[in-house]
Amino acid sequence: MNLIPIIIISLIALFLFSAIFTVKQQTAAVIETFGKFSSIRQSGFQIKIPIIQRIAGRLSLKIQQLDVIIETKTKDDVFVKLKVSVQYKVIKSKVEDAFYKLDYPHDQITSYVFDVVRAEVPKMILDDVFLRKDDIAIAVKSELNEAMMTYGYDIIKTLVTDIDPDAQVKEAMNRINAADREKTAAQYEGDAQRILIVERAKAEAESKRLQGQGIADQRREIARGLEESVEVLNKVGINSQEASALIVVTQHYDTLQSIGQQTNSNLILLPNSPQAGSQMLNDMVASFTASNQIGEAMKNPKPKKLES
Repeated sequence: MNLIPIIIISLIALFLFSAIFTVKQQTAAVIETFGKFSSIRQSGFQIKIPIIQRIAGRLSLKIQQLDVIIETKTKDDVFVKLKVSVQYKVIKSKVEDAFYKLDYPHDQITSYVFDVVRAEVPKMILDDVFLRKDDIAIAVKSELNEAMMTYGYDIIKTLVTDIDPDAQVKEAMNRINAADREKTAAQYEGDAQRILIVERAKAEAESKRLQGQGIADQRREIARGLEESVEVLNKVGINSQEASALIVVTQHYDTLQSIGQQTNSNLILLPNSPQAGSQMLNDMVASFTASNQIGEAMKNPKPKKLES
């Protein structure tokens, strides 16, 4: 049996097999000829010269992310850890630079992130680090873009994804926040109590006003009723003084009747005879007469005589 044809066919098959290769989507293959850069092959079916050419390496063209954790100190001497996420990718037209100029792009990016963050954060107090984290991210992106573009890398975005102060500092910040909220709550409670007191005073004043108005109306109606009663008694031949005495006696007995209806009343009214009512009326009339005389005397004082 002749093995030469089989060997030749096998060599041809091996030659063809080693000449054919494929490149995945979003990947670039670097081809070298006799150890020297030859070409960049993009995704799809590709052919190379066996033995003479070889695939030196492959680079992903996808967006990649590198998380860098940096510990630094703020302007107010607080140590804080920042987590900076850098999203980058290989520039499609600069695959050669990315492959040959940098062996470890992650280390290069990490060094630049450390340099920028440790230059920016010490200029800020801790509160500003939280408020201006976007400024830190922009500064990192600007520095990285300028440096990494030379090596064939494009910095898509940088994000400060975490700011972690020392545990004691966080506890102190939480206490400050809690105290501030308690102060605000106390102010709101004080305002509510003040409004409640003011409204209660307004309601009480309105109640007193209405109560006084009711008493005035009641007394007005009583006076009107007494006037009508005196007019009726005058029509039947009873003069005003007798009519007043009769009304006073009637009210006296009405009062006694009202007191007697209260089973738990401890009030004792002395004296309670009809003569007492008449005496009370005479005293009232005398008091009114004396008051009128005093008033007239004050209005029309008599002139003093001059001594010769």
